[in-house]
Amino acid sequence: MSVFIIAEVGINHNGDIDIAKKMVDEAKRAGADCVKFQTFKADEFISDPKQTYTYKSRGREITESMLEMFRRYEFSKDEWVEIVEYCTEKDILFSSTAQNGSDLDFLLSIANLPFIKVGSDDLSNLEQLKYYASKQLPMVISAGMAYASEIEDAVESIKEMGNDDITVLHCTSSYPTRAADVNLRKIPVIRDAFGVKVGFSDHTIGSAAAVGAVCMGAEVIEKHFTLDNDMEGPDHWFSINPDELKRYVGDIRFASEALGSSVLKPTEEEMEMRKMARRKIVAAVDIVAGSVIGEDMLLFKRAEEDGLPPKYRRFLVGRRVKNKIFGGETVTLEKLL
Repeated sequence: MSVFIIAEVGINHNGDIDIAKKMVDEAKRAGADCVKFQTFKADEFISDPKQTYTYKSRGREITESMLEMFRRYEFSKDEWVEIVEYCTEKDILFSSTAQNGSDLDFLLSIANLPFIKVGSDDLSNLEQLKYYASKQLPMVISAGMAYASEIEDAVESIKEMGNDDITVLHCTSSYPTRAADVNLRKIPVIRDAFGVKVGFSDHTIGSAAAVGAVCMGAEVIEKHFTLDNDMEGPDHWFSINPDELKRYVGDIRFASEALGSSVLKPTEEEMEMRKMARRKIVAAVDIVAGSVIGEDMLLFKRAEEDGLPPKYRRFLVGRRVKNKIFGGETVTLEKLL
């Protein structure tokens, strides 16, 4: 199973297209499959201009207008086209979470989206989910803050539109997420309960949770990253930096490959080690032809030659030898029969 890794820019570009392009470069360098943004018009999804938002930035707690904050992170249509073209040039998949239906329509007009991503905040927005699902693209939905009934409603709403290509990302909407709140055991439960593919939207520190998620069956991993944790903005402080992203991707790739096969047999490389390391039945003394094997005539030792494993010792004691076996030689059926 190959895990699909989404390097989440979110709004960590700070509304600067040059920063956005550098982040595309770093996602590609890290080996991510996709670099994802967030596309919105602040005035269309924030209704109260007086609503404030408190976040950490550069070690300080900042409270400001949510509307004004998101306005700073908007890109123009031309800038979005430029970002899409840059991703194509760098040979990395582009995606973006559309905040509204009009945002999705715009994205579909400029890019071949590999999937439609829905954030945890819109998991319960069933009419919007249906509209997104009607585009008949793979749906990737985060399930932070969700009860089982809400996940079920979301999945069924998507399926009502004839779209069965659904991946639900287990997610904990706290930043950063404590180990005790990650609850990776939810991943196979989501898969089995709702008949969907599963993944993990990771808000923890480090890669341990993502590696664990892969071992629990996650096929998609999403992780926020930044160019610098000291940049100004709400999400930089808990995101991973470019070097950490590269290690993060490497850890996930290793875990995915390490899952390997469930067939209980030695690997090809183990066969040589098995031949060298496993003990065989060896003659402790010269055993002349026609004599009866006694317990004190056999030892268990490593030997390069083929020989019988120790479990057959009880069948050899008391048996008459047909051919002479020299002390130190392995005991084989050919020498006995």
